[in-house]
Amino acid sequence: MTTTLDRLVDRLRIAGVALLLLMHSLLLAPAALAAPVVIAYSGSDFATDKRGSYQLALLDLALSKTGIQYELKANKQSMVTARAWYQLEADVGINVLWGITTPELEQRLLPILIPIDNGMLGWRLFLINARDRDLFEHIHTAEQLKSVLAGQQSDWADTAILRANGFKVIDVSDARSLYPMLAAGRFQYFPRGVAEVWPEQKSHATLGLEVEQHLALHYPVNSYFFVSRKNPQLAQWIERGLRAAIADGSFDKLFNQYNGDAIKRAAFNTRTVFELSNPLIPSAVTNLKSETAPP
Repeated sequence: MTTTLDRLVDRLRIAGVALLLLMHSLLLAPAALAAPVVIAYSGSDFATDKRGSYQLALLDLALSKTGIQYELKANKQSMVTARAWYQLEADVGINVLWGITTPELEQRLLPILIPIDNGMLGWRLFLINARDRDLFEHIHTAEQLKSVLAGQQSDWADTAILRANGFKVIDVSDARSLYPMLAAGRFQYFPRGVAEVWPEQKSHATLGLEVEQHLALHYPVNSYFFVSRKNPQLAQWIERGLRAAIADGSFDKLFNQYNGDAIKRAAFNTRTVFELSNPLIPSAVTNLKSETAPP
């Protein structure tokens, strides 16, 4: 005969089992219950173009392979590049940026030491004023190119690289002003990345700019993702995801998806390529993948 005590014991046993099952499910699926990690990047520089679309897609790909719940969020606050780096250093408003590495950046920030674009940013084509087409058709040596004026943003690594190699550069604090300045003849060429130059020419078509067809610059660079030294966990997630993407082939697939057509269109084998040195390569870099042949 079942007593009241027996029934109470059975109920407690059932409740205990249910509690154990609940605790087990919580341990197995913490990511599903946790709020997504918000990861902010700078979305203000050249907000109307697609310059960072590949890097952002690569970041998304890497994070997707970590198993964490995350949300990539653009910081739309208007800021020049230098300010974005400072905010990243403080881990305030921006959690990740990407760019050409320098000794200063690697000292101030935490780089994820996996090159993200196969050195492609070191291959430079020129935006020029259509009126100067004949001028560039008669340039055949680096010394001749050094006699004309390039335009760059002051805090870009490219600006220091060009000057270190003897090129004349006019620099401004905000690159958006360089397009009308080029159209007005303030300088003669604006070196741009292979994946940048045609979209930028198209978006500024009314200014009479075109892509120069015969010349190119190359200097060895690595581009990395950078995070604040206050955020090593994010660096570990990004590195783990990048290594997974490299291992399964999705890294190369994404690179070709975003950059393959532009590389073919650049036709480096038909251009005179001037090789430059890069004094900003950190001395500790051992995995530089930027080759002397086109990417």
